[in-house]
This record gives sequence, structure tokens and C-alpha cells, in this order.
Amino acid sequence: MTNKISLDGRVAVVTGGAQGIGRAVVERFLDSGATVAIWDHDKALADKTVGELKGRGSVQAFAVDLTKLAEVERAYAETVKALKRVDILVNNAGIAGPNVKTWEYDPKAWAQVMSVNLDTQFFCCRTVVPGMIAQNYGRIVNVASIAGKEGNPNAPAYAASKAAVIALTKSLGKELATYDIAVNCVTPAAAKTAIFDQMTQSHIDFMLSKIPRGRFVTVQEVAALIAFCASQDCSFTTGAVFDISGGRATY
Repeated sequence: MTNKISLDGRVAVVTGGAQGIGRAVVERFLDSGATVAIWDHDKALADKTVGELKGRGSVQAFAVDLTKLAEVERAYAETVKALKRVDILVNNAGIAGPNVKTWEYDPKAWAQVMSVNLDTQFFCCRTVVPGMIAQNYGRIVNVASIAGKEGNPNAPAYAASKAAVIALTKSLGKELATYDIAVNCVTPAAAKTAIFDQMTQSHIDFMLSKIPRGRFVTVQEVAALIAFCASQDCSFTTGAVFDISGGRATY
């Protein structure tokens, strides 16, 4: 039985919430009493997820191309119209990109990884923050990666994008520190999700070899940490990095 973190009465947006870590976050939030809006580009999968989870609480799906600011602004307006406000934002959507050397990396693939992993988080924060300031309450949790701390060979765009997410978190956390708005990020080790389909087996084996616990993190473990960061209890820490790398990083 998991510990109870209260999100009663809160309205949360989870990007990429139709599967993987995002879905686990949606499930944890629903169990914690939150109303959840899934923002995902795959509307069919998001609708399927909503259908499977509607018995656990109030959840809706919104189709949105997170790489376009206008689309994010539209989704936000629709969410506020339907759910009245947004208290929590979890920036989870991301892709791995190809596993190749930096000097062989396709610039188009580089741009795509940066767009999905970094620009989407900037667009969502830019859009949601003014409403949080107006209500003087908010919790933003950005999903980064252990790769953003240490860098992974043969994944330069992914590592660079996640390092940028960490820096974005620190900057925004300082900017919002005088409000009751906490901005933090989590840096998971790899979890077995659909993102593995984008990786070579040798890269997957490399990541596992670096984890002292000797296993991949589960999506439920990541969701538990995100739930705390999204809660009212996380009231003093902001601009911080919450490590969940199984001992790979101890800072």
C-alpha cells in the first residue's frame, strides 16, 4: 500500500500523460484526489487512458501539439474553461532520439529532441505560470533525467535537452520564489517504457550497468516522488533537483 499524499481539490495538467511515467503520474494523482487533464499529441491513446482510469477519479484528455506555443495556449484555455484553473503542471512529455555519436548526429534529429524535450516545457511554463501567480499557488514538476546530470554517450541531444530542463527549473524556481509556487525537477534513471523502443539494446544495457541498485526505476516510483513535489507539503524547496537514479548520482 502506498503512502497517501493529499492533492484533494487540486487541478493538475500532465503532459504525455497517456502512457509511461506520465500515465503513472495520472494514476497517482487521481488516487491522491486531484482532477487531472492529460495533454498529449496522441488523442486516441489519451482517450483510451481516460476510459481505463475514469473510475479512479476525474480525468479528461486534451489533444495538443506541445511543440507549438499556440497549441499549448489553446489547450490551457480549454482546460481552464473545463476545470476552472490549473494548480499543478507536470512537464513529462519527451523522446529519446537516436543513439549515435555527436559528430554523426543528424541536425534535424537534434532539433526534434530539443523541441520535444525542452521547448515544450518552456511553452507550458510560459503559458501556465501567469495563472499560478494570479492565484498565488502552484506546483511545477519538470521531468529531466540522470543523463542531464552526467551525460550519456551516444545520446548527446537527449542529455543536453535534459541538462537544459534542469537549468530552466532553477531559473524559474528563483523567479517565482516569492510566491507560493514551487518549481522542481526530477532526474530519474531509465524506466522501462515505450521510450526504450527508440534506443539500441547496447544503450539500454549501458544505462542499466550504471545503476548501483542493479535495476531500472519503476514508473510508480517516479510518480510517487512527483506526487510529493506536486503537493502542498513541498512548500519551501524550489529550483531543486530530486534525484531518483538508484544511486547513480548522489548529488
